[in-house]
Amino acid sequence: MTSKPFGAAIFGCDGVCLSEDERAFFADANPFGFILFDRNLETADQIRALTSDLRDAVGWNAPIFIDQEGGRVQRLREPLATDWLPPLDHVALLGPHAEDGMRLRYRIIAHELMSLGIDANCAPMLDVARPQTHPFLRNRCYGSNLDQVVKIGRAVVQGHEEGGVFLVIKHIPGHGLAQMDSHLDLPRIDVPADTLDQLDFAAFRPFADVAMGMTAHLVYSAFGETGPATTSPTMIQRIRTDLGFTGLLMTDDIRMQALSGTVPERAEASIQAGCDVILHCNGDLAERIALMDRIGTMPEASQTRAETALARRTFPRDVDIVALKAKLAKLEQGRGA
Repeated sequence: MTSKPFGAAIFGCDGVCLSEDERAFFADANPFGFILFDRNLETADQIRALTSDLRDAVGWNAPIFIDQEGGRVQRLREPLATDWLPPLDHVALLGPHAEDGMRLRYRIIAHELMSLGIDANCAPMLDVARPQTHPFLRNRCYGSNLDQVVKIGRAVVQGHEEGGVFLVIKHIPGHGLAQMDSHLDLPRIDVPADTLDQLDFAAFRPFADVAMGMTAHLVYSAFGETGPATTSPTMIQRIRTDLGFTGLLMTDDIRMQALSGTVPERAEASIQAGCDVILHCNGDLAERIALMDRIGTMPEASQTRAETALARRTFPRDVDIVALKAKLAKLEQGRGA
């Protein structure tokens, strides 16, 4: 682990290899981690070299994140990794074997990520689907009832942990009622507090002990809010107290248009609200520099949560990946274990 304080950010990078300017910036900023996107993914050897260079730039084994939910939100595809059905469709296909099948799915995903030097995945997604849930989100969910979402979510956690991959619960405190795409607009949730507390928020309570979580860029009007949870001290406090979440809390992508103001202003507002770390997925180097100039290193409490999260790093158990895929195929065919 680094002896320097963590920069309060997780950054993307520009391409398939680091420029010297990026390398120098990362060395100085010491971000908590990095996140990869399509623009960074070309070949297996190239990805391994890039993940190694990112860690070399900061001088420690920083976590490297990716969005590998499967389905539409899946950065790695054939031949680099298995192509998957959207989670909601896969759960339906697996039927009574959904818990076992989804654990196997994410154990396989974890194996494929680790083989490329990627050790953190932005999953599981614990948002409860509704008929009106926006299409950008709906088939990424695990179900439309609380019990199913929690059971599948726990199986997804287990698959990641068995594979030695950090996981990030999202989108806390619950995105399932959104009828807008928060990449483009600010969704407003106008339902009673009891509905949120008993369903959407309740899906996250069983995961309060997970090491990392990601905020939702949504307004929850039942609590008198006019801005998104990510920048709301009231909603961040609710995540900490009512939901009991004690882990490292990162923002969803700070460049999503649900947020207002400049990117550095959004980042500063999120840190002041109580988020621990800013997720900055896109944007040029000048913007990253401006963001870091505004937020700097993590506050002491955030630093402690970051160290606690990293201390939970596990080593993958030995696995016969061919056998796991065969077992999953059997479950998909309805033939049980």
